[in-house]
Order: sequence, then C-alpha cells, then structure tokens
Amino acid sequence: MNVLISGSNGFVGKNLSQYLDQDSALLNLASFERSLLESHQIDIQNFMYERNANVVIHLAGIAHDFKGNINLTQYSRVNTDLTIKLFDAFVLSQAEVFIFLSSAKSVTDISSSLLTEETICNPQTDYGKSKLAAEEYILSKELSKNKRIYILRPCMIHGPENKGNLNLLFKIVSKSIPWPLGAFENKRSFCSIDNLMFIFKELIEREDIPSGIYNVADDEPLSTNELIGLIAQSQYRSPKIWSISRSLIDKVARIGDKLNLPLNTERLQKLTSSYVVSNAKIKAAIGKPLPVSSREGLLKTFKSFNSK
Repeated sequence: MNVLISGSNGFVGKNLSQYLDQDSALLNLASFERSLLESHQIDIQNFMYERNANVVIHLAGIAHDFKGNINLTQYSRVNTDLTIKLFDAFVLSQAEVFIFLSSAKSVTDISSSLLTEETICNPQTDYGKSKLAAEEYILSKELSKNKRIYILRPCMIHGPENKGNLNLLFKIVSKSIPWPLGAFENKRSFCSIDNLMFIFKELIEREDIPSGIYNVADDEPLSTNELIGLIAQSQYRSPKIWSISRSLIDKVARIGDKLNLPLNTERLQKLTSSYVVSNAKIKAAIGKPLPVSSREGLLKTFKSFNSK
C-alpha cells in the first residue's frame, strides 16, 4: 500500500512517518511539505499518480496561534484552500482513502458540556473557522463508492518534542512556583501522539471503518491540578498546589484587567475552564482499546521535557 503524507516535517507528520515506517513493512511512504503544495511547481494529481497513492493523509496547515499574530485570511489560505486543492486532486485520482487532520476547535473553543460529533459547530477563532470551512468542503462532495474519507478532530495533541501549551505549564511548575489555582476544578481532554498514530494505522489498513467525522481524544479527561501532579511525578517530587479562595482569585483577576497584570479574567478562564471531548465514536468504529492511557501518555510527554 502506498501512503502519501502532506506536512511530514510537522510534529504529527514526523511521528506518523516514523510510526508507519517502523510498524508496517507493507507500506510505502511518500511525503511533501506545505511549501510544495502552495507552489505552482507541482501538479498534485500527477504527483499522486506517479507514486500510485492509495491513501492520502493531509496534515499540512497552520497551527493554532494563541498570540493572535495570524488572521483569518492567512489561516484560510493554508488550512482551507490547500485542503481544497489536495482534496480535489484526490477525488480525480486512483487513491481510495483521504484522511484530513482537522481539530476539535472547528466545533468550539469553549464548552461546558461534552463535545461529540453531533455538537453544533460554532468556532470562535479564525483557526477553528478555517478548519471548519475545509471540513464543509470535503463533506459537500459526492464521491464514488470505492473512496473513503475520514475527518479527524483531535483535542490538544501532546508527546515528546511537542512545543505546545503543556510545555509552558511544565516550565512554570518546574521552577517550583506554587500553583495558586488549586481551588478550581476543571476537566480537559488530551490526545497522546501514540493514540493518534494507532488510529491513523487502523484507518489506513482497514476497510470496515465507515467514512465520517471522528473526535480523537484519550479516554480520561484530567484537571489542571492532576496535570501538575503528573509533572511533579515526572521529576520525582511532590506537587505544590495552593487552594486560594476562588472569590479572592476572581477579585485579583478583575484587578488584573485594569492594571494589565499577568492574571486577568480572560487568562483565568482559559486556565480553569473545562473542555471534554468524547472519543466514543472512534473507539466503537475501531472496536479496540486505545494503546495508551491518559496518564501514561502525559507522563511520557513530561518525562521527555525533563531530558531537554
């Protein structure tokens, strides 16, 4: 089987290339970067034909920029337009499987209820809107019966060499600074890179998994307090968590709004909110347990940070 991967130099792409190359001798991998997809120097359809691609995995894109330096036009040009370009080539090609790595943020950025594939999409960020637009285009096309498409919506992906928000939290906790928000109890879903790789492999190698949208998350959502405990465990020490009155923290955050302090109401909301994603649909479709538990995956990630 011949697998074509876009965005192979990204975090997910590097892990997927290594995982498939090591785990399945029957797969032949080919890959290209976003810059090649953006240029006019390559005919994507011919590229697929020359490599006799059976499976196309589209990972290339702009990741969520929390600093607000990227606007909707930039997100759309890459996350939406390039997806359309590659998907159109897939439709006309001999390839049978198209897997698009979208995001749970295509549904919503903030949610107090469990997110499922049936949750009505209402993304608030430009990143989420660009991913949703790509999803909608893919789903709008009628395909021949021999083709299957999978839209994966992972929550926060983590693993060794990942440079996301977990790395920032790790650095704070590693300085032995007490965590002052212990009185807030939240739950958030995470996605181990190991579990994501396992799901990719199942979708590639099996023909009995129906096309559609699938959330991807580890089994157990964890609180920020539990994350801090795992970080401390990865360093063989006890966590430092202070349970300061929530009303006092709220007052400090409101003062932070006025005085432009590090802790303000917006940042407090992000640090203490819940975001729980259901993985029931993908697990039912695969019919197998995920290989890594939430805590095992996160502990592996945090231990990798210690070695840097």
